Amino acid sequence: MYPHERSLVKELENESFALLGVNSDKKDRVQKAMKKENITWRSFWDGGNTRGPIATRWGVTGWPTVYVLDHEGKVRYQGTRGDDMTRVVKRLLAEMKK
Repeated sequence: MYPHERSLVKELENESFALLGVNSDKKDRVQKAMKKENITWRSFWDGGNTRGPIATRWGVTGWPTVYVLDHEGKVRYQGTRGDDMTRVVKRLLAEMKK
């Protein structure tokens, strides 16, 4: 998943696009993964378990969970990954420019 996310962030670096991550692993594990996987986008730590405040508020019951929001902050897609995620993000960016 990280290689695709890295390429998407790079490809859309000049667009109105942001990738945000949320992680519930132990803090030291998160920090190691961020360095190893070259995670350059904003990523939030959710308390070290799957019952953290972010996961609870968003109703996340398992990881990874992917939400794609539009420019108004509305959840438009859930569970898309890889090339499907790229397609829906580009679709939303095109809609925003109309």
